[in-house]
Amino acid sequence: MKRRDAIRKTAIASAFGILLPFKNQKEKTEKKIMLKGNINHSVCDWCYPSLSLEELCIEAKRIGLVGIDLVKPKDFPILKKYGLLSTMTEGAEITQKESFNDPSYHSQLKDRYTNHIDYVSKAGFRNLICFSGNRKGMDDETGLNNCVVGLKKILSYAEKKGVVILMELFNSKIDHPDYMCDNTKWAIELCKRVGSPNFKLLYDIYHMQIEEGDIIRTINDNHVYFGHYHTAGVPGRNEINSSQELNYPAIMKTIVKTGYSGFVAQEFRPTRNNPIESLEEAIDICDV
Repeated sequence: MKRRDAIRKTAIASAFGILLPFKNQKEKTEKKIMLKGNINHSVCDWCYPSLSLEELCIEAKRIGLVGIDLVKPKDFPILKKYGLLSTMTEGAEITQKESFNDPSYHSQLKDRYTNHIDYVSKAGFRNLICFSGNRKGMDDETGLNNCVVGLKKILSYAEKKGVVILMELFNSKIDHPDYMCDNTKWAIELCKRVGSPNFKLLYDIYHMQIEEGDIIRTINDNHVYFGHYHTAGVPGRNEINSSQELNYPAIMKTIVKTGYSGFVAQEFRPTRNNPIESLEEAIDICDV
């Protein structure tokens, strides 16, 4: 009897030893981060090459994100499977270098954007990215005029379909040499000339810190033109923690105070072996 009891106790202990790690792992997987709800958090798909879009969706949903940035319409079904939004759709552009500041691309861009406006609208989403194109020797005034002409070919349709076209600001010092929409003054002038509520700017905090700085003042003074925000650490475009120079909690508090109700998407390249740990950290930093 003693031998039989000993065998039974050993078996029970072994079972618990095997099951407990699985139980803990399940709890960790199912655990959701409780967010404050002041910011609609998103993340850019391209920053996580080690994860499939579906794997990123699972983690995004667990963390409490509302959507994924920079996906194409073909991937909308994956987002919808997990109840996530396409917070910024891509795929209508030709390239970032060849775009609306060059009239030779206007006809092609009109066709591409008209189709993508339909994709976004039918899916029940809202934001569609666009770019200025590179200067290639072009002066600012000519670039503004060309962009206005090209954008007006699609904006009446975007307004009808409830889709917002957003031009992203890039730095031209380091990451995107010769890019035209590389400063807020030029970009805001473009918004004023276009004159459509369905054309706004994607204000990339990383890029504009490199190009011109003064982030908080710029957001306070010009937030009416900003329809979307991207983050990343400066320098390096990595994690947004204390390893870099930007004070993201202060920036996020500024964004909240403006009454902004759009999306803030994390667009940094994680350096950790587990990139989701970096994403969780970033959401915690920005959830003010």
